[in-house]
Amino acid sequence: MEKECTKEIIVNITEDQTITDLSKSIQPLNSEIFLKKMVRGMIVEVNLKSFLGLITLQLKNGDKLSVRAVGDDCEVAIDEVVNYLT
Repeated sequence: MEKECTKEIIVNITEDQTITDLSKSIQPLNSEIFLKKMVRGMIVEVNLKSFLGLITLQLKNGDKLSVRAVGDDCEVAIDEVVNYLT
């Protein structure tokens, strides 16, 4: 059974941070990383390594997200995402 980690966060990023930069930073990790957010009344979960999925989320400061990583390096993956988005 694969290891899984989750964390709830509130987005707090600067204007010069882009989701593309975050996506590039997590590409070397083995874990699959997912972000879950309420979008127009529906819960949407996307793979962080998917640019199209990230566009769907339309992240902005104050958004509440659930970050989930599945894989042997899930703690590192969660830390990378949390450090970038908060």
